[in-house]
Amino acid sequence: MNPTWILVGGAVGAVVLRAGWRRLQLSLAKHPSLRGHARMALRISRWLPYYEHSDENFFCADGAPEDVAARRRTAFQTLSDHVRRKAPRSLELSTQIEDIAADLDFTNAYRVPFPFRNRVREALPVSAVAEQSDGQSIQDADGNWAFDLGGSYGVNVFGYAFYKRCIEESQTIAGSLGPVLGRYHPVVLDNLRRLKTLSGLDQVSFHMSGTEAVMQAVRLARYHTSRRYVVRFCGAYHGWWDGVQAGPGNPLPARDVYTLADGSEAALRVLRTRTDIACVLINPVQSMHPNAAAPSDGTLLGARSTSADDRETYTRWLRRVREVCTERGIAFILDDVFLGFRFAPGGSQEYYGLRADMVTYGKTLGGGLPVGVVCGARRWMARYRETRPADVCFARGTFNSHPYVMAAMNVFLRHLDRPEVQQAYATAATTWKERADSLNQSLAARGVPVRIAAWGTIWLVHYEQPGRYHWMFQYYLRQRGIALNWIGTGRILFPLEVPEAEFAAIMERFVGAADDMVAGGWWWGAGQISAAKLRRLQVRELIGAWRRRKQPIAARERVERPHLPASAASRGPETLSAQSNAEVAIPTLDGAGREARRDALVRR
Repeated sequence: MNPTWILVGGAVGAVVLRAGWRRLQLSLAKHPSLRGHARMALRISRWLPYYEHSDENFFCADGAPEDVAARRRTAFQTLSDHVRRKAPRSLELSTQIEDIAADLDFTNAYRVPFPFRNRVREALPVSAVAEQSDGQSIQDADGNWAFDLGGSYGVNVFGYAFYKRCIEESQTIAGSLGPVLGRYHPVVLDNLRRLKTLSGLDQVSFHMSGTEAVMQAVRLARYHTSRRYVVRFCGAYHGWWDGVQAGPGNPLPARDVYTLADGSEAALRVLRTRTDIACVLINPVQSMHPNAAAPSDGTLLGARSTSADDRETYTRWLRRVREVCTERGIAFILDDVFLGFRFAPGGSQEYYGLRADMVTYGKTLGGGLPVGVVCGARRWMARYRETRPADVCFARGTFNSHPYVMAAMNVFLRHLDRPEVQQAYATAATTWKERADSLNQSLAARGVPVRIAAWGTIWLVHYEQPGRYHWMFQYYLRQRGIALNWIGTGRILFPLEVPEAEFAAIMERFVGAADDMVAGGWWWGAGQISAAKLRRLQVRELIGAWRRRKQPIAARERVERPHLPASAASRGPETLSAQSNAEVAIPTLDGAGREARRDALVRR
């Protein structure tokens, strides 16, 4: 054989083996679940067929006996009657908003697992309007007050009264200038100096949201490294944009993102050996529940054991990531949009005792107004190269550094210097751990399978037994006067300080909602059902749904003709199935019309 071909073959084989080994290392560094394999999860999400539980099995989808199903049916109807009586005006306003606001239409559709969706949306509508806030409470359009445990997605660190004051004072500070854009109000200089001190970094850029701040940090990392890939960790959230949201929710496969398992040696090995990584994005809230997102109501199935903040272990791992990034020239970015200023004035850098190359902030920093901020070392924040004047990294925004936002931010930053605020930070960890322990003791004494895992003012709700109806807990909490965000029973956010009497009232309502769950039969099955059994039930349901998809359209069409436009009904089922979603439209905007439209689309 020609020696040249032998050498060529050997070289090709070496390249293939090296590429295969690198690929194997990357695969080993991913979380073994679908959450760690974003592209596969995206494919499966597109294959997953829609189905919904019939009236016969809606209340016994976990294999419960008839007497338990009957108890659930009665409890469900009682709760539905209560919901509709309590807030008719709020529900009517929410319905009208939902018809037009795509955001609310989406969140309402994914509040519970999809096989239960339509019946729950019809029977248990959720009000999305609020007119007043006072302390820890908010009031709907019917005058009903409820304790807000949603925390405005992380904004409410110091209580709503404080943010109202920030906004009021911002008008005093910047009102004479008004919404003049493109120039800086003098208050910006104080903000810059304070952010530089808090972050320990050299430069600052302002943006309009946390997502936008992360976009800029990633862009800068790619600019300065000339590398393509971003490393994120399984379960973390860094905004909704295509560049960092891998898997379901992003219609385009994220081919320049590696989603790895945090806390793992394999992930560190990937960072050490690859030369294509521009940055590592760290969402420090991961230390609460590594490699999994906060449990959403749409994904609660098996038991989720409580977990505590293992600060020491997670800190050691973060510092090792920091060291590897320094060695390999990878930008180490801390995403403090959600967590920043909740545990320490210096954010997660202060909490974990490390220094990032760039830090992103948002949420509460705007003093109640929208904001995003990037703080970074000078070498990472530069947007141009002195020796190559055409080589720039452009980023700008019309409303960046809006005078009112900058003024509200200044009120917030000055608030951090107050002695009583510093004291609140110093005692928060102990206070909130004691409160979580007290609540867990009350829950345990009642024998209910729900517990709280607390990380300061961030609480996660966990369940000690598998179940298919954990998502019902959010509706009982609302019935008891506890207001929640979209992910109703997954995550709870408190402000830093809540008076003891107010917290006691919240705890009483939380425990009462758990008692209601037990009384309604929703937590039936302790010791009788397992997560494996529930998964088998779901698999059988999915197989049945796939079989129904293969049946002729006429055999599975269940939409009554009077619900369809005359033009669509006259075309017949085969023609209807070939039409686009836009053509199969129900002209009415009432509840029945919307449900018929959804049925028509999902049964195409």
